[in-house]
Amino acid sequence: MDGLYVNHYSLSRLKISSPNPKRLGTTPPALVLKFHTQHNHKTTNLAISATQQQQQQPFESYNEAETYGDVDKIIGSRALEDGTGMEYLIQWRDEHSPTWVPSQFIAGDVVAEYETPWWSAAKKADESALREIIEFEDGRDIDAVDNDGRTALLFVSGLGSEPCVKLLASSGANVNHRDKTAGLTALHIASGYVKPGVVKLLLQFGADPESEDHSCRTPLDLTKEILNVTPKGNPIQFARRLGLENVMTTLENAIFEYALVEEILEKRGKDSMVEYLVKWKDGEDNEWVKKSLIDEELVKDFEAGLEYAIAEYVLGERETEDGKMEFLVKWTDTEEATWEPLENVDQDLIQEFRQGSVLNV
Repeated sequence: MDGLYVNHYSLSRLKISSPNPKRLGTTPPALVLKFHTQHNHKTTNLAISATQQQQQQPFESYNEAETYGDVDKIIGSRALEDGTGMEYLIQWRDEHSPTWVPSQFIAGDVVAEYETPWWSAAKKADESALREIIEFEDGRDIDAVDNDGRTALLFVSGLGSEPCVKLLASSGANVNHRDKTAGLTALHIASGYVKPGVVKLLLQFGADPESEDHSCRTPLDLTKEILNVTPKGNPIQFARRLGLENVMTTLENAIFEYALVEEILEKRGKDSMVEYLVKWKDGEDNEWVKKSLIDEELVKDFEAGLEYAIAEYVLGERETEDGKMEFLVKWTDTEEATWEPLENVDQDLIQEFRQGSVLNV
């Protein structure tokens, strides 16, 4: 799984909040707009047995200055809030109350006895072994992290095990957990390792398709970058490219919709930070939108100084000397109708005009 951590790319994206997502329209030009869906971000607690124990007896935090007896066993675990390490609930052999102790203060063999079966099952994507450990209810945090801040869900996602992903997610695993090395989520991992089935499953369990890693890449950004460096025309790479395109489609369906724009009003920024002020056709407030999210033809027209007007209806049609069709268009912002080539006229307006002409005959 180290591949995604070694090859770092850099791409940033602008997040645009849209409480009322714009719907697919029929009149070009269109702009692809990101909108935020409602995700059920799961939070994870200790397993049931540990929760019941907490209700039965008080647990103490570790105090280095205090003297403790011999360790009997670990009866629970929890990841630190920042995901950088672990604490374990220690049951002592004397009468001392169970205590939460940071992993660095516990003998390695004690931790290994508790953790090795879990990580072994995760790194082999052994669904039956993971299920057995979860059902044993030993107070284990299902979002336990390794030294790199990775959870079992990240490993099984990279391995493409849909049964393991489903088991962990349905058992309360945090599907939006980020590892501490690169900030990758399970969705980043599944996308980067070309596991389209896992990508779909994670999205169903509430994974955030707009989550960003430490390099400001969303899972879609990462997938596009990998696709861009995957050779074309190579039979060996064909299946990989097909899989990446499948992942991209799944992610795009989760975060993109098309919205109609009336025109681009202004431009700001340079290079990768270029944004355009967009005026929407549905009358919503103008918004600054990143260049990468805007239809390329619309941007080209703006840069060339071309302007867009809104067609109200078609008044007539004719064939030019070279055999091409033109339509007489009535515009909303001018009284004078103009003859326009086919490519400048909305197909729906043409259809409405022709249907009306047939009815009037």
